[in-house]
Amino acid sequence: MLHVRGLAFGFPGRTVGRDVSFGLAAGEVMCVLGPNGGGKTTLFRTLLGLLPRQAGSIDLNGEALESLSRARIARLVGYVPQGHADYFAYSVLEFVLMGRTSHLDAYSMPGRQDRAVAERALESLNISHLAARPVTEISGGERQLALVARALAQEPSLLVLDEPTAGLDYGNQVRVLERMLRLAGSGIAVLFSSHDPDHAFLCAQRALLLAEGRSLALGPPAEVINADTLERLYGVSVRVLALEEGGHTCLPALRL
Repeated sequence: MLHVRGLAFGFPGRTVGRDVSFGLAAGEVMCVLGPNGGGKTTLFRTLLGLLPRQAGSIDLNGEALESLSRARIARLVGYVPQGHADYFAYSVLEFVLMGRTSHLDAYSMPGRQDRAVAERALESLNISHLAARPVTEISGGERQLALVARALAQEPSLLVLDEPTAGLDYGNQVRVLERMLRLAGSGIAVLFSSHDPDHAFLCAQRALLLAEGRSLALGPPAEVINADTLERLYGVSVRVLALEEGGHTCLPALRL
């Protein structure tokens, strides 16, 4: 689905990251972990073609990313940005319907099928009750869920989510993680970033640990997320504990 080889990325005159390589298959979930300013968002924007790559290659469905039109990328990839400010009082349903734009002809209006897709996206995240509310009048957490629903309405083959659980309460964090797993089960490739290593343990087959724009480790979470790599990423002491029922969780060692 997605193949990245020797990627260098950043902004004109400034390189943020380099030598990043990985592949992501249909139905796979990968979590990118790293500190603030570590290059996660810049990496994602480069993978989406919003920033030009500085070196290396990005292939999407076997085609070079730069050979694809913006409309083609929009049909293949759904994107949930880290933050979003709304300046127009669209209803939440109208906002989610914008995810159908890449499926419409020029000057066409969303039809019954498009509306049904948008309504299913809202229902899947338990926010159908917000459909008629202006996006300017809902909470930041609710707006984040609406962003996820808009990306789902695109019906993408690859879903890229930049800290999708930021600002969400515990219940809604769990719902978003569950939804990502269900999407992967339907064959969609999911790439997301998080500041919580437990999220990688919960729902990712692989984790990419990004430190100062470089790959510190890449592999199954149980193999690459440990006390050493977390201290190198975040500069704090963390214990990684194995759970009796299977899986792992992280417990920070607070310094008094």
